[in-house]
Order: sequence, then C-alpha cells, then structure tokens
Amino acid sequence: MKTAAEAEREAAAIVRLATVADAAPRGAAADAASLPADADAPARARAFAEPLLAGERLDSGEGALAHADGVAEVLAAIGAAPSLRAAAYLVYAGDYLQRPEEVVRKAFGEGHASLVTLTRQLVQIQRAARGAHLDESRRALQTERVRKMLLAFSRDLRVVLLRLASRLQTLRWHAATRTPCPPARAQESLQVFAPLANRLGIWQIKWEIEDLAFRFLQPDEYRRMARLVDETRTERERSVAAARAQLAALLAAAGLAAEVSGRPKHLYSIWKKMQGKGLAFARVFDARALRVIVDDVPACYAALARVHERWRLVEGEFDDYIARPKPNGYQSLHTVVRDDEGRALEVQIRTRAMHEHAEHGVAAHWMYKEAGARGYAGMSGLRAGGAAAAGAFEERVAEARKAVMRELLAWERDLSAGAGGAAGPGAGGAATAPDERIYVLTPEARIVELPTGATAVDFAYALHTDLGHRCRGARVDGALTPLNTALRSGQTVEVVTVKEGGPSRDWLNPELGFLRSPRARAKVRAWFNARQLQETLARGREAVEKLLQREGRTAVKLDVLAEQLGFKNADGLFEVVGKDEFSLRHVENLLRPAEPPPADERIALQRPRSAPARGGVLVVGVDSLLTTLARCCRPAPPDAVAGFVTRGKGVAVHRRDCSNFARMSQAQPGRVIEVQWGRGEAAAVYPVDVAVEASDRAGLLRDISEVFAKDRINVVGVHTQSTRDRATAWMTFTVEVPDAARLAAVLAQVRRVAGVRHARRK
Repeated sequence: MKTAAEAEREAAAIVRLATVADAAPRGAAADAASLPADADAPARARAFAEPLLAGERLDSGEGALAHADGVAEVLAAIGAAPSLRAAAYLVYAGDYLQRPEEVVRKAFGEGHASLVTLTRQLVQIQRAARGAHLDESRRALQTERVRKMLLAFSRDLRVVLLRLASRLQTLRWHAATRTPCPPARAQESLQVFAPLANRLGIWQIKWEIEDLAFRFLQPDEYRRMARLVDETRTERERSVAAARAQLAALLAAAGLAAEVSGRPKHLYSIWKKMQGKGLAFARVFDARALRVIVDDVPACYAALARVHERWRLVEGEFDDYIARPKPNGYQSLHTVVRDDEGRALEVQIRTRAMHEHAEHGVAAHWMYKEAGARGYAGMSGLRAGGAAAAGAFEERVAEARKAVMRELLAWERDLSAGAGGAAGPGAGGAATAPDERIYVLTPEARIVELPTGATAVDFAYALHTDLGHRCRGARVDGALTPLNTALRSGQTVEVVTVKEGGPSRDWLNPELGFLRSPRARAKVRAWFNARQLQETLARGREAVEKLLQREGRTAVKLDVLAEQLGFKNADGLFEVVGKDEFSLRHVENLLRPAEPPPADERIALQRPRSAPARGGVLVVGVDSLLTTLARCCRPAPPDAVAGFVTRGKGVAVHRRDCSNFARMSQAQPGRVIEVQWGRGEAAAVYPVDVAVEASDRAGLLRDISEVFAKDRINVVGVHTQSTRDRATAWMTFTVEVPDAARLAAVLAQVRRVAGVRHARRK
C-alpha cells in the first residue's frame, strides 16, 4: 500500500505529465521524437523527476536527485546527447511511479520508456546481488555474472552508458563526502565497470573509476603514489611546459596547425605499470606526457617526424595505433623520446575525430546519431548533399554500432577464457550474443544466467540437477507461476519441490515449452535413461538369479559368472539379458557339468552307518534312520522339533508348532516319534522361508537381496507377487542359515529397506 505522501507525489507527477504532453510538439515532428533530442529535454526531465526524488536516498546513502544530477553531469562531460542526459532523471524517477513505463511513454516517448524499463531491471539485479551474502569463490562467480548481465542489456547501449555514469557518480560521492565505500562495490567498479569503459573506449570514465576504486581498495598505496606524484609535481610541470612550448613552436615552424597540451596522468595507471613491469617511479616513461591534436592523418605522421627529428627516440617505445587500431577503435600515435636533459617524455599524436573517440568512445556515436546528417557532415568536415550526407551518416553509425557489439562480445570471450572456460557461453568458441541471455535471481540474490525464453524448470536445473528433478512449481517475484512461463531478466525465482520424485516426460515435449536450455533437456533425458537402465538391470538380475536357483547354483558369484561369459561385470550381463539380447541358454551351458553316468534308481531307506544324519537330526532310540526336513515349516536349530514317520521317506522332521504336524499327529498319533538336533556337519545349513510385504517399486527385489548378500545368507528360492496397480508386493525368500537364531538380525535389516512393511519367518 502506498502512503498518502507517495500517492500525492504520484498524482502530482500525472498532472505534470499532462502539462508536458500538452506542451510537446504535434504532427510529424512529434511522431519522430520518440527520443526527444531538443536541448531542453534534460530540464524537462529534471522538472518532472524533482518532486519524486526530493528527499529520497539511494542504498549508498546519496540523495536520489543529487545522484541524478551527477549522472547527467558525467554524461554531458563525455558529449552525450540531451535525450540521454534526460534519461538520467527518468530512470530514478521510475522507482517512485506505480506504472513507470506507461507514464514515461506518454510524457517522453517509447524510446525513453524502454530505456527506463531496461535500466531499472539492471539496477534491481545489481542491488539484489550486492545484498547477497556469498563466500569468496561464489562472489567471484557473481562478479562474472554481473559482467555478463551488463552485456545482456547492451542491446541498448544507452543502458550501459547510464550505468557507467551512475557508478562513477557513486564513487565521486563516496570520495567527496568521505563516506566509506563498500569493498565489494569498489572491487566491482575495478573489475567490471572500468574494463567495460575501456572496451567502449571511454577513457575519461575509465581512468577516473580506476583511480577512485584504487583509492578505496588500497588507501595506503594510493597515498604513496599521490605523494610520489606530488613530490615531483613542480619540476614535472615545469619541464612539461617547456617541452610543450618547444613542440608547439617546432610544429608551427613546419606549417602544421596543432593543439599541444600536457596529458594528465592517473595514479592507478602509474601504479599498475610500476607493479606490472617492476619499475621504480622515476623510470615510468609516461609520467611526463604531451598530447598533439592535428587536422588529419597525414599531419599526424608529419608531426611524428618533427618530434623524432628534435628528440631522440627511446627504442621499443613506439606504437602506431592509426595503422593498427586497438580492437575498440582507439587510434593514435604513441612515442617516447628523451628531452635535452635526458628525461623520458611521452608524446601522443592524433586527429580531432580520434581524440573525440578516445575520450567519449561509444557516446560519440550516440551524439552523432542524434545530431542527424547535418550535424554529422559538420563534425566530420564533409561537404555533401543531404541524401549523400544522410547515407554516409547512417553507414557510419551502423558500422560504429557493429564495432561496439563486436568489442563487447570479444570482452565476453576474454572473460570466459579467463575463468578457465567454465564461465558460461562463449568458452571455447564464439560468444553468445547478449540478446540471447537473461539473468534472474535466486531468493538469496544469486544471479543465474539462462538462455532467452528459459522457464522455472531451466532455472531449477541450472541450480542443481536434483532440484530440477524434484521441481513441481515456481514462485516468480512471489507469485505462483506455471512452469512453462518464460522468465525475464531481473525476476526473482523460487522453486517449489517435492521430497522425492523425478521429471515429467511432458518436459521433453518442445510444443509444451517447459525447457529451453539444452543442458536441462539433457539432464531430463539422462534421468529417464538411467531409470530405464535400472529397470532393465533389475529384469536381467531377476532372470539370472531364477536360473541359478533352478540349477541349484546360488553360491556362484555373479561377477565371476559374468566374466566367464565375456562381460566386464555382472551389470553388463544383466543389461543384455534384461534387453533380451542374450540367451540364458549360454548361462545354462556354462553351469551344467557333463552328464553323470546313470545312477542306481533304488531308494535307500537307511544311510550307511558312516554317513552323518542329514541336517544333524537324530531320531531318539533309533540309529541312522533316514530323516527329511518338512517343507511346510522349514525347521532349523534351535527350533523345538518332532518326527512323523512317513511311507517311503523315513522320518519327516517338523517344528512342534507346525499346523500340518498338529493335524497329522492328531489323526495318527502312533506315527509320532521323538527327534532332536544332533551335532551334524560343521558347515550344515538349513532352508528357511521368509515372507516380506512391501510397497512395490523398481529395484525392491535387488535391495532386499543385497541385505541377504551382505550378511552372507544364501538365497535359494524367490517367489514374488504384486497387485495389478503395483501398490503392494508379496515376496517369499527361501534362504539357507546355520541356525534360526541368526535370522532375527537379518530380518531387522530387511525391515529397514525403503518400502518394506513387514518381514517375518513363515
């Protein structure tokens, strides 16, 4: 809810809007003025913004109106057009309007409305990023993304110029008021904004940002450099003045019209050169420097010849940036000579147009653009007709913009390569065009880079693969939003997840628009492929284990069996068996030994005396009587047991609590006989049935089997059954144990398997 004061201020802004709209020119001129270039645009914009900004403060503590004034002043100093200086006020006024884009569009045109929207988005992202609490490594990544974010908004270069001017004004305010500048802001200025100004060729902003950031980040070094420069100031200024007078007289005598001036030196550039080359201050050649501005390129080389005739050239200190311009378009001749006293003197020679580009960079192109064909012809010295001048003007502006965009993309490639190729698009190849990326925020203010048109699902996968798998919804700027909604730069996204789960196959349908990022799409496919492989392995394992049970070879190690069949491991065997690409007959042939000779078909009712009783069961009072363990109750030591004399199979041994034994002993009590567990064989094992009830899922049989395997319990039989909807599975495992007491601990482990409800001995 807005306060009464805010509502009153917005109403006043709407009244001013009507006044400005009524005063605006009508007709064709008004239609063409989507970006008003009239000289009073900054004054009109300031009058519009002043009531909104008065008394307001930015997050740095600086007054909003004073900051806007400072930004406009910086832009004016680099030759920016009136419309761009007007935008400095409208951008900050937008923070205090309910519908800033609509209001600005009606008052100042569509161009300013889009500029306000883009710049405010960029400002909001930067503010949120500065508020994030990150460790050193993640802060470095955050800085990298701020760079890329600036590139993303560079489709309108005015946005970049406004942000550069705003950052310079913020640093100036910290210096003027002696308010401490946060180290993160100063570091960002040095690592992001100064290099960007350098790439755009705006040296005036670049040097000042570097000096101020240097002052805040390394105050001791800054004071040391200032002291060194100040100690030599008088002598240096005297020698530079003498050299300037000599050079001006020399060029005038040669008939060259030239403007000769001393070139200001910046503390950070001197310090950086000293650090990079390991030089003492006295050996920094360009601490004393002159700049020569002439009419044309031939005059540049003529002036260079006169300089080299008059003074001795320092070897290796000449650069011809006219014949070979820097990537950002910078052109000039640089040379270092020794004066009459043997001191180094740097001389830069350039034309007026080169100087304008060097000082103002890309801002000069906007100045030319808004001046129009006549202004372009006047500034460049052309004397062409209207159509020809207009054509040349448009061609120059188009080429300038292409050059700037190439330079911005080259900057992105350099940054990506500097980050080890892991910084994002552009690593190891051509950089992604800025228009193809968006930048959104996590609730913790981390910047996430995504392709244009990306959704909340892309965002979730960009953060973490598991987060993407479990994504079920998203809040964008606090409001629940469909998962296939395209995100926009500057939005804050919060992912809604479930505890367990996986992606939907609908996400892979391009017509539904859930995924834009190839990386996220690959992760979804990988999840389904892994799940399919898991199911295939489970089918293959089950088939192989059933075969081993039928063959009575459950003790065979599966990895050894797989190697004997030519596979690297058991999973390789399970995979081809699960895909029906490998016949189990090969396994049977490997397991089955040669057929033994025919055995005697007679059935012995008694064992030889030398043979131990099967399973260590002794019939009380009768020696060496044949015994069998009943299948119905599967007795094992130390169960209480009893015997029942059968026909042809000796004595069947039952557990005393067996329901079948109770029924038979009641019907034929004369056949009941006392039995007990004997010593038997040292390695004797007994088959026991275990019943398991669980929620059916993929891999359930494997997980339970692994519990038995870990406890060295041999499984000799498995029977499974599940409901049609696969909600419940019933399993019966026949395992071999040396005694029933050991089974209790194993069943406790089985009950802890995910999905198992009950596990008991039958």
